[in-house]
Amino acid sequence: MTHQATHQGLLRFITAGSVDDGKSTLIGRLLYDSKAVLSDQLTALANAKNKRTAGEQIDFSLLTDGLEAEREQGITIDVAYRYFSTARRKFIIADTPGHEQYTRNMVTGASTAHAAIVLVDATRVTVKDGRAELLAQTKRHSAILKLLEIQHVIVAVNKMDLVDFSEQTFNEIRAAYAELAEQLGLKDVRYVPVSALRGDNIVHESDAMPWYQGEPLLPLLEELPVEEAAPEDDAALRFPVQLVIRQDGSQSDDFRGYAGRVEAGTVRVGQKLRVLPANREALVAEVLTPNGAAESANVGDTVTVRLAEDVDVSRGDMFVAADATAASAKKLQADLCWFDDESLNPSRKYVLKHTTASVFARVSAVDRVLDVHTLSHETGRHDIRLNDIGSVQISLQKPIVCDAYGDNPATGAFVLIDEATNHTVAAGMIRAFS
Repeated sequence: MTHQATHQGLLRFITAGSVDDGKSTLIGRLLYDSKAVLSDQLTALANAKNKRTAGEQIDFSLLTDGLEAEREQGITIDVAYRYFSTARRKFIIADTPGHEQYTRNMVTGASTAHAAIVLVDATRVTVKDGRAELLAQTKRHSAILKLLEIQHVIVAVNKMDLVDFSEQTFNEIRAAYAELAEQLGLKDVRYVPVSALRGDNIVHESDAMPWYQGEPLLPLLEELPVEEAAPEDDAALRFPVQLVIRQDGSQSDDFRGYAGRVEAGTVRVGQKLRVLPANREALVAEVLTPNGAAESANVGDTVTVRLAEDVDVSRGDMFVAADATAASAKKLQADLCWFDDESLNPSRKYVLKHTTASVFARVSAVDRVLDVHTLSHETGRHDIRLNDIGSVQISLQKPIVCDAYGDNPATGAFVLIDEATNHTVAAGMIRAFS
């Protein structure tokens, strides 16, 4: 196959799936076959005391399983980030845990990803009456990918060498996942049969599976389009204030700046802003970057904004365009991924952290909870338990300036913190607000 030489920019992607599906091995093989592993790393891998391969064969999972506990137990616990590049694209990989106990880590890794590789172990899928049954954790992770609105999902059916590279097995698993994807509403889903340990269909086409006419994993990743959710225009501006900077001195030298990260739109000198939730207007006098003054700043830039007028601005306030439709909200409809061993307590107050704001919140109603085994929703429940995914209504003590998660993930996401234990108990995605 021939590819154009155009560079596609940066792609962030994660690996997801159940325990022992081969996520770390796949990433290690991808790095190795794309020549992104240094010779001293290869020597260390060959001599590793905890490797799980025979003879001189490299245990590729050790490239990403960096914690000693991970190497000893043979499982991924933390999110491991790796960077590599090809002639066509730069990549940041998040190798996320498969174990149900570390679902919260998987959500963390997926929150900034453009794409996800969902691994399915071909040897662990049971087939009854021609119908394949996927593992519960594969379903849970896929549901989370839908909640986080991941743009692309690649289903890598792994360990094909252990099922004699069976086209029938691959087709049965593909049919099962296609049904799952339709139920969840996943849109762009692609399927690749692979053997991570052997390197089949990772970087190069596999001679063992001539029946597969699609591309190997790496060329597929190189071609995925990336849609930026946050537009770069003045009207869409979202600038949460993280820090108020004051410089003491005489009145003529007095400085008051507001530092933060541009989460959407553009902020520029001379622009008229509205400060929410106070609803005060002011003009931008200066935009200061680490490299000095600038005329404007775009999405992702961390800057300090100085206003022409002295207005009351604090950490947690939001700068928006003066004519924007943004408004403050005290009631949220949201989806929650519950992380804590202690179930949701509707009578308890939690701290909701949204961008740079922290407010007290109460879950006023649980609308439904997803059953990952059947993909049906349970209604009538008043609690959400560890690793549950539920739709809830939340009441806030004071308003926040937010967007629906699908419009802007940065201003549509939040976490809930138990004030008593300081545990992060849930991650949430805002669907509607008032």
